[in-house]
Amino acid sequence: MLEGKTYLITGIADEHSLAMYTAREIIKNGGKVVCTGLGVSKHHSDLSDKAKAFLNQNYEDFKQSVQKELGDSHTAILDVTIDANIESFAQELADKNIKLDGFLHAIAMDKTIRKKEVKPLIDVTLQEFCDTMDVSAYSLISVTRHLIEKNVLQKGASICSLSYIAAAKVTFHPYRNISIAKAALERITVELADELGRKHQMRCNAVRFSPFMGSKAGNATLRPEDVETSNRMSPLGNARPEDLAFEIVHLFRPESRITGEIRHVDGGYHITG
Repeated sequence: MLEGKTYLITGIADEHSLAMYTAREIIKNGGKVVCTGLGVSKHHSDLSDKAKAFLNQNYEDFKQSVQKELGDSHTAILDVTIDANIESFAQELADKNIKLDGFLHAIAMDKTIRKKEVKPLIDVTLQEFCDTMDVSAYSLISVTRHLIEKNVLQKGASICSLSYIAAAKVTFHPYRNISIAKAALERITVELADELGRKHQMRCNAVRFSPFMGSKAGNATLRPEDVETSNRMSPLGNARPEDLAFEIVHLFRPESRITGEIRHVDGGYHITG
């Protein structure tokens, strides 16, 4: 159903990333993907040797995973905290005449979660709050804007973001700071659905997924008992990463009129209170 279509996939760390499942499913359905990872770009400055080494290794791991799982798909460095990096990335796509029919926003960051311990919200600093909001929520606006300005994101494109139930509820696996950012991401999704739909016939949706430890992000924040609890609470059990990929591809399909939705792919976890 995606024959001849190309989609940007952000947020891939390795082959276990939720974004990677979506990228594989797009290709299975005849589409192509452009993948971005975090690395050292020409826009980075004043990085310590340790930071450079970490980012370089991160990008190499990312590229190897993409090559292994997705073949010769286009890869690029994208740090959404640097506006010039987003702009140059969009320009690079424009220069290569790569047109996008949509993209997956799967980027999030929260430095207040360390070793599975969540910092109390009352102790979160303004800088910590703003950094998380910038990466996890505002980047949806900034990436979309630059892709539109460079005429890369096509009329009728579909945008999808990854969220989770803690955007709306205090859960048994307590998140604080990033929950607020995900709530903002969902509100941005609804507002962009209205603006972009009226002006560009673009669609914008978000999907809340089950707790998942298979990815680096999930493993850094969740405990096995968290996943076991949600699995027990969900009428169908926890959703699989493949279920998430199926839903996103469904939302990406051309000519759909689904927009402004906060979808649940969680085995019914959200209905259990």
